[in-house]
Amino acid sequence: MSTVLVAIGGNVGDVAKTLKSAVEAIDRLGGVRVLAASPLYRTAPVGGPAGQPTFLNGAISLETSLAPRELMAALLEIERRHGRVREVQDGPRTVDLDILLWDNLTLDDEMVLLPHPRLHQRAFVLKPLADIAPTALHPAFKKTVAELLADLGAPEGIEPSGEPFTPSIGRGEPA
Repeated sequence: MSTVLVAIGGNVGDVAKTLKSAVEAIDRLGGVRVLAASPLYRTAPVGGPAGQPTFLNGAISLETSLAPRELMAALLEIERRHGRVREVQDGPRTVDLDILLWDNLTLDDEMVLLPHPRLHQRAFVLKPLADIAPTALHPAFKKTVAELLADLGAPEGIEPSGEPFTPSIGRGEPA
């Protein structure tokens, strides 16, 4: 059984509702059980076209018996079912699901790159991740999530969303 950390986010539509639905869909996947979900944070867009809406970002931890490519394919399908359209890089989206860390695995595959290559540079990812997995270790930098967040200094533009976020999780049963 592997422990996996996933970033969740979006900035189009009823984002909190969409993220809740997506997390619950992940928990219903065969061979997956969501263990924890962070609070949601309101953050400014990073990159992409100017003028796009503010994001809601969070993180989840899960355990799985799936292989990295299988889980990534399932996450992409959940994005698609929740209205994700990939037109512009870093553009507006209903939902974004990114695998961040997978135990201590490093992987450079055309479909999955682990750990996520920009994880250590993104406070909007590290802040919610630190809420649920502060001691998770980045296998390349040998630093915990909390240490990586501290390295960035005081995160600016990241505020608690105030949105209630309580997906029904932990019902999945890994195979």
